[in-house]
Amino acid sequence: MRLPHPIPYQGSKRNLASHILRFFPKYYKRLIEPFAGSAAISIASAYYFKSSRFFLNDINKPLMELWNDIINKPETIIKRYHDLWFEQIGKEEEFYYNIREKFNITKKPEFLLFLLAKCVKAAVRYNNSGKFNQSPDKRRLGRKPEMMREDILNVSKLLKFRTELSSKNYFDLIDNFANNDLIYLDPPYHGTGISGGFNYHSNIDHNLFIEFLKLLNKKNIPFILSYDGRTDKKVFGGTLPEFLELHKIEINAGRSSQATLLKRNNITYESVYLSPVLIEKLQTINDRDNGMFQFSSNLQNSLFTN
Repeated sequence: MRLPHPIPYQGSKRNLASHILRFFPKYYKRLIEPFAGSAAISIASAYYFKSSRFFLNDINKPLMELWNDIINKPETIIKRYHDLWFEQIGKEEEFYYNIREKFNITKKPEFLLFLLAKCVKAAVRYNNSGKFNQSPDKRRLGRKPEMMREDILNVSKLLKFRTELSSKNYFDLIDNFANNDLIYLDPPYHGTGISGGFNYHSNIDHNLFIEFLKLLNKKNIPFILSYDGRTDKKVFGGTLPEFLELHKIEINAGRSSQATLLKRNNITYESVYLSPVLIEKLQTINDRDNGMFQFSSNLQNSLFTN
């Protein structure tokens, strides 16, 4: 089975998952994604036997309803997507806008899946009223039903009976976290909010998020944070304060899809941050396993670049 990915969208960490999984400790109870999005890291960790229990959360309620269908009712969402995909034939653009309007009214998960599979560059956009407003990619019909079917069934096999789902503000979850959990955080880049992000219908307050990270450190809860990136001299995302004592590692993510379309050679670097308690856990493993990791300022220039 290849690594399944039924929800594609811009900013997904699917292509970086193999790098990020290398920072997972050997022993923890549950993997938690408070900003689930495409759940790329949870899917990859299940696929590679890195985790056996999962908690997926996102404030985008229709997204979490879609995840519930994919994981727990795969045959239902497969059938509904199949019917929508074939119904569009011969009237593709008109049909897309009709489904977009229906989704904004009903929030039905099958409508969201159809839109995700066909919108421009998988770049989902909401307007200031929280309505889905991205246009269709007129060059294609969207993900073929047989491919979508395979991915949905395989994700269900990986996550069913092992995954808790919720749709809450990330800060409201902190009392549910324990120091034997592993938290993976992938909020939208600072300031993107409605106009730039898929996960949220409002901006994430930078200062409040810093307080959240402080609480995680105070509770000795290990976490991995994807928070910013850069292309040449252009930086995306906010600045994290030194008092959090996070270990920053840059991953060479190659050319962005936008750079490829424009025939440019700009290389994108994604940053991940490891929490202090996670570093301690990995160093303990390192000591026991004869130096598999070397945590130094040169780490990002050695093991974890493409």
